[in-house]
Amino acid sequence: MKVSCFTFLRNAHILGYPFIESIRSALPLCDEYVVNVGDGDDDTLEMVQAIGSPKIRIIRSRWNEKMRTKGYVYGQQKCVALFNCTGDWAFYLEADEVLHEDDIPVIRRAMETRLADERVEALVFDFIHFYGNHRTYASSPAWYRREARIIRNSLRVFAPDGLFFLVLDPGSNKKSRYPRAALADARIFHYGWVRSQEQMGEKSRRVAGYWGGQTTVIDYSKIDGRMLREYSGSHPAVMRGWLPMDEPAVFRPDPGYRLSPRERRHRILQKIEDVLGVDLTKKHFRLVR
Repeated sequence: MKVSCFTFLRNAHILGYPFIESIRSALPLCDEYVVNVGDGDDDTLEMVQAIGSPKIRIIRSRWNEKMRTKGYVYGQQKCVALFNCTGDWAFYLEADEVLHEDDIPVIRRAMETRLADERVEALVFDFIHFYGNHRTYASSPAWYRREARIIRNSLRVFAPDGLFFLVLDPGSNKKSRYPRAALADARIFHYGWVRSQEQMGEKSRRVAGYWGGQTTVIDYSKIDGRMLREYSGSHPAVMRGWLPMDEPAVFRPDPGYRLSPRERRHRILQKIEDVLGVDLTKKHFRLVR
């Protein structure tokens, strides 16, 4: 079994991504790591090169600045990296997503077990979305709890944006579909909302144009506090030099913040989940039993 990991990056250092930690966290798992680095304004390329692992294969790209809607350029750059993978499985990690070392053998075992089962086209991970600081995570129908990150590399696959995969069946005239998936029984630690508000604001400014939208003012305190939970577990070892581990308490949002209509809707969905014991988050996969 050969395992490819892949990602795409552009201005990752300026925007405060823990991209070096992300790559390092998956190196013990993969046989090759394809890193698509877009031409940018910082030293992201040099920092990836400095990792010095023979597993890393760097691809240089120039983004199409005319692709300004629905995040299509992100899907394009994701596919550029995916289509250069040579493994049986292709494992996608975004630049702010990190694996815990305790989960590496679990993930490998899941890939080995499912390799011969052609029904399984992808493996799904449980996500922990940290918010505000490393002691706090967000959990509600507003935040996807599971996502497919490992895809069988023999499939005809494309990515409409940076988040998920769609499968095209050979010889079929039907529209694309979500992959059939099994649980990896492992976690992905998402640190996108732990960066400084200034870095997140700069990201919003740079990213908004590719989604055909306007820049969003980032204020971590403006959030429904009921969706925040305390995290008491361990973090991946590679994050010890990146996270300010001396933070004393969970993140406290503005208690006077007035919920948006979207947040009120999510609060209602959360109550339904609590009563019925169901998961109402959107799923970009179909579980194989």
